[in-house]
Amino acid sequence: MVMWPLRDEKVKYFMTMRLYDTAQVAVVDIELDDHVRMYVCGITPYDSTHLGHAATYLTYDLIIRRLEDLGHTVQLVRNVTDVDDSILPKARELGIDFLELAETEMNRFSEDMVALNARQADSEPRATESIKGIVDLIGTLVTRGHTYTTEGTTYFDVTTFPAFGKLSHLTDQEMVALAAERGGRPDDPKQRNPLDFVLWQPSANGEPSWDSPYGSGRPGWHIECSAMSMSALGPALDIHGGGADLIFPHHECEIAQSESVSGEPFSKYWVHAGLVAYQGTKMSKSLGNLVFVSDLRKEIDPRAIRLALMAHHYRSGFEWFDDEGPRAQKDLELLVRSAGGAEPVKVGPLIDQVRNALDDDLDTPRVHQLLLNEAQAIEGGVASASPGCLVASASLCGIEL
Repeated sequence: MVMWPLRDEKVKYFMTMRLYDTAQVAVVDIELDDHVRMYVCGITPYDSTHLGHAATYLTYDLIIRRLEDLGHTVQLVRNVTDVDDSILPKARELGIDFLELAETEMNRFSEDMVALNARQADSEPRATESIKGIVDLIGTLVTRGHTYTTEGTTYFDVTTFPAFGKLSHLTDQEMVALAAERGGRPDDPKQRNPLDFVLWQPSANGEPSWDSPYGSGRPGWHIECSAMSMSALGPALDIHGGGADLIFPHHECEIAQSESVSGEPFSKYWVHAGLVAYQGTKMSKSLGNLVFVSDLRKEIDPRAIRLALMAHHYRSGFEWFDDEGPRAQKDLELLVRSAGGAEPVKVGPLIDQVRNALDDDLDTPRVHQLLLNEAQAIEGGVASASPGCLVASASLCGIEL
């Protein structure tokens, strides 16, 4: 049985930012206590960090920076999915152990995040190091009647969770179509219902395997995140994040299994980042059009990558064009020149405007324009703020001038 200590009932709650909550389908006032528990779904480390990853993780980095600016402490947990249906075939293709592949790509990911000046996670649990917690969590679901096993595979029965679909607000037909597109098996005759999902499965030949009460095998994708987040942050999160492609099925399934165990809302708020395309085409490995951060860093300053991404709103989804990098580099050089190495000044109209824009559903396009307008005004001798205020405003956005 999985148990956690009760949360302190004497915590102080106060309004901070306004963000779009996927579950409520609206921009809402975010009310958080002093200590914020944030879980962001991390990468499956079978390839290098691409621009879509960077846009997603810099979104939550900006939220964290603003929450810290408001006086909160933020505990960030970002998992590593180092065993699933993506990394195992890639490792076989390369002829290396899947953990070796994971370690190589995680090191590259960490280097990219450091270069982009992203906040380090307080914890980065790995699925392969969380098997006991995963098995225990499945055990609780079994005891409470939420599962069934067919031919060695243990499934979550979605009919035991009537609120299934409350995050995505999709119809059953829409969910079935997306499940088939995103790794599910709605046509599998072993499943009672098309939307049921795997909790534990037998390993194929050559795949890693662990002993469990449900047979020798490996976990399903969704149960990994529930176990890792609950182990690090307890049964209830304040903010859960990830790319918009994770809303269904991944986050929907997380909610079903987590709330079936805890009996309380899994996350107070759900914040999702839009997806990035490349010059008119969906960015994907199969199309060979991924823009890797490690390659882009060779062409422009990592600060310019942050600046370029800030020109796009986090949840709108956008296309990246090759001319954006050089243009962002020129914009960065303007900011650096106008800042002139001044010491940061955290009081003034500019930083107030930047804070207000961040509080308004993370309006980074407005912040982007505010910074460039002020830099141009400083160079033109008509600035309303000091260079020090520009330095502090850019720093709040993770751009050190």
